[in-house]
Amino acid sequence: MSDSKPSKKRKIEDECRVFNKEWTERYFFTDVGVEAVCLICHDTVAVFKEYNLKRHFQTKHSNFESNLSKQELQKKATDLMKSLKKQQNVFEKTSSLQRNATKASFVLANKIAKQNKSFAEAEFIKDCMVDAVSVVCPEVISKVEAISLSQRTIVRRIDAIAMNIQDQVLTASVKFQWFSIALNESNDIQDTAQVLIYIRGIDENFEITEELLSMESLKDTVPGKDLYISVINSLIRSRLSLDKLASFTTDGAPSLIGKHCGLVTFMNDKIKEDFPSHSVLSFHCIIHQESLCRSSFKLKHVMDPVVRAVNLIRARGLNHRQFRSFLEDIEADFTDVLYHTNIRLLSMGNILKRMWDVKEEVVLFFNMKDISCDFSREMECDEGVCDFAFAVDIMRKLNELNTKLKGKSLFAHELYVEVKAFQLKLQLFSKQLKEQNFVHFPLLKTRTVTQALSDKYSYQLTALRDEFISRFADFKAIEGQFDLLSSPFACDVETAAEELQVELIDLQADNSLKRLFENKPLVEFYASLHSEKFINLKNFARKMFVIFASTYICEQTFFIVKVNKSKNRSLLTDSNLQSVLRISTSNLTPNFNKLVNDCSQLHHSH
Repeated sequence: MSDSKPSKKRKIEDECRVFNKEWTERYFFTDVGVEAVCLICHDTVAVFKEYNLKRHFQTKHSNFESNLSKQELQKKATDLMKSLKKQQNVFEKTSSLQRNATKASFVLANKIAKQNKSFAEAEFIKDCMVDAVSVVCPEVISKVEAISLSQRTIVRRIDAIAMNIQDQVLTASVKFQWFSIALNESNDIQDTAQVLIYIRGIDENFEITEELLSMESLKDTVPGKDLYISVINSLIRSRLSLDKLASFTTDGAPSLIGKHCGLVTFMNDKIKEDFPSHSVLSFHCIIHQESLCRSSFKLKHVMDPVVRAVNLIRARGLNHRQFRSFLEDIEADFTDVLYHTNIRLLSMGNILKRMWDVKEEVVLFFNMKDISCDFSREMECDEGVCDFAFAVDIMRKLNELNTKLKGKSLFAHELYVEVKAFQLKLQLFSKQLKEQNFVHFPLLKTRTVTQALSDKYSYQLTALRDEFISRFADFKAIEGQFDLLSSPFACDVETAAEELQVELIDLQADNSLKRLFENKPLVEFYASLHSEKFINLKNFARKMFVIFASTYICEQTFFIVKVNKSKNRSLLTDSNLQSVLRISTSNLTPNFNKLVNDCSQLHHSH
């Protein structure tokens, strides 16, 4: 028995049939897309085949206008085609209106999430739009009314947009050569522990993606093991492998960096188990470390009298009103004093500067009110005033450093340069103060400072510098790699990693590449290098570019959490909150056309 070949199933689209225009007059059919449509009953025939069209006409319309002449039949067919075309235009116009209304709904939902507004505000926005359009251009009011902006619709739209952005992140993550994680944990208004996981990844072409990877909600205790499971599950969902993880950065909490049961410990154990030859860098947030250095600075004897003076003024309504009126009467440059809060890193410097500017007015006000205060007594002592001036000057410099360390999409080597420069400045300031040179301390320069005070301030700056050196040991450990990344033409080849040495020699010997380095941003320079000739150097650069130096991006997002999940929106679900955070923090643009196409129904709503 011979084997018979299986018959191939015929496909209509493979037959390449073409509609014959003569069939319109003979059988009253026209082509619409890939189908033939009867002009009389509007039935469709899938295959452009004369037999099928003829059978349909003879079976259902054999007596249609049988008494008409050929010319009259042609005119009748033309009239029927015009009628069909008109109907199609009506349907297309309606469909286009529905698509545009749905797209507008998505655009406004995206705007609401971006601006962290309540979902219910969408209906208010629609009312405003309808009222405005009814006055400006009433002929299009029906189009505005067709936009779906009910609260439930906005919730669905925001979830769909967040999913679209997440899909874009997943698509980008597949191409990552290296990625890093920044992680932080805090409680929302309902005391739910929210863990924010941010990712920064880089692909072969040096395209950098920095997005919220996940928000994990923990209802019970938050030990390092649970944080570890949250991170691992998030990476699995994103199809990211640990062998591409370059570093992770935390705020230094015990549950994160604990020696025995912290997240970092569990992550390192997992990596050693799965990828024994791979090692991951771990960093304590550079801004948090700067804050710890600041808090170790001995300013209690200055801050305590200042804070007590501020509280005497602002904590009592009568004193506060009278003080503000007093400042207005004497036409002072400022109209109030500032509260101090330990939560805000710049607060201490700002309150000291403001109190310095109005110190005479404050003392005069206390004397008028016969209020006894340590601040007034300190301002009568030369040493107290000098200490105050020194504190204001040094806190101003610390605030400037803190401001430079903040911001999204900043590279680790750039932030460490600021810290390293500040350490050198402290060394210079300490030396100059010992010599009674106050050129960099403008307020202290206006006072008469004894040698004993100069020595005291010099010692305090030396102690602050030592604190910086101790705190930033994790960044100091890879300082050589930062230098190589930022100055590849000036680095010592022999001190570089062995796999980079030959490529560095080739790089430093090429003058055209040196000119390119001088004229292009660092990322673009490394992206332009030859992929095969500098394969190791480019891979090294990718790894260094993805390092998070701080968890600033997480802290900024926690502020957004507080804005959205406030006492007035405490019932916002964790799922909705994550969608809002993903949209409001994303650098990606949602694909609105795809979102509209994915809608199962395009309907009008209120």
